[in-house]
Amino acid sequence: MKPANPISQGIPSTIAKGAPPVRHYLQFSDLTADEYAYLLERAAFIKAKFKTFTRHQPLVDRTMAMIFEKASTRTRVSFEAGMYQLGGSVVHLTTGDSQLGRAEPIEDSARVISRMADLVMIRTFEQTKIERFAEYSRVPVINGLTNEFHPCQILADIFTFIEHRGPIQGKTVAWVGDGNNMANTWLQAATLLGFKVNVSTPRGYEVDEKIASGPYGISAGSYENFSNPLDACHGADLVTTDVWTSMGFEAENEVRKQAFEAWRVSAAMLAVAQPEALFMHCLPAHRGEEVDADVLDGPQSVVWDEAENRMHVQKALMEYLLLGRQA
Repeated sequence: MKPANPISQGIPSTIAKGAPPVRHYLQFSDLTADEYAYLLERAAFIKAKFKTFTRHQPLVDRTMAMIFEKASTRTRVSFEAGMYQLGGSVVHLTTGDSQLGRAEPIEDSARVISRMADLVMIRTFEQTKIERFAEYSRVPVINGLTNEFHPCQILADIFTFIEHRGPIQGKTVAWVGDGNNMANTWLQAATLLGFKVNVSTPRGYEVDEKIASGPYGISAGSYENFSNPLDACHGADLVTTDVWTSMGFEAENEVRKQAFEAWRVSAAMLAVAQPEALFMHCLPAHRGEEVDADVLDGPQSVVWDEAENRMHVQKALMEYLLLGRQA
């Protein structure tokens, strides 16, 4: 009698039968308020483990593929260090190392990479690229940044606010600067988590509500436009900004410097905010452009905690997407 041929019988899929459908994190609105409550609590638990040198390795033998089409410091270090700390391993790919949308269709790259890795993080340009990849991926895909959204950064920002000031529900966030991926994601977060965003941008650089609204729309009272950035900061609990020229828009740099001159976050803006207001910046920062040095390096700035917290919230996110809720 011939021995059974494992190939002819079929090799079991790595996707377990009856397993829940694959969850992706492509924009902030991909999770619910209840899921965020869990993630933020879990991030605090995981951070406490890290601070006490207590091993927490639920992702042993899991591999994450990281694909970078945009340069990165915080995103790479936070995801790579975080995955190693969780017991997993990382494959790092740049545009020169991979075929993503270049010599191979994105859909084919997704089919291949997701058969070899348990999780994929992508930092790229158009949101449509990551959406196309996710559609054909067998494993969770995380948005490490696109032109349209930066959900992991806002998750870290909210976690940082809660650490310093308690619940963000009912609070006011002042966004000063470009109506970019960060602004879009803040609006989604406000709708989901019940706070307000005061937005002030130069004319021509406004938030695109069609992009920002996501599947839930923009809830009434969660978003207000201000032509004067000082007015946007009035009474705010958090003042935050970003560079004037994001990656991919470098050709506009000189024009943007002129357009954004009045949108530099200054001590005067913090002075009209709440006395205990925080300042945040996703970094890298250009002192003297989008923020004055005395604000970035001042006592109300929590940018270094904010940067570190990328790692802790992303560890909670990776654990959740792969393993679900943990006791």
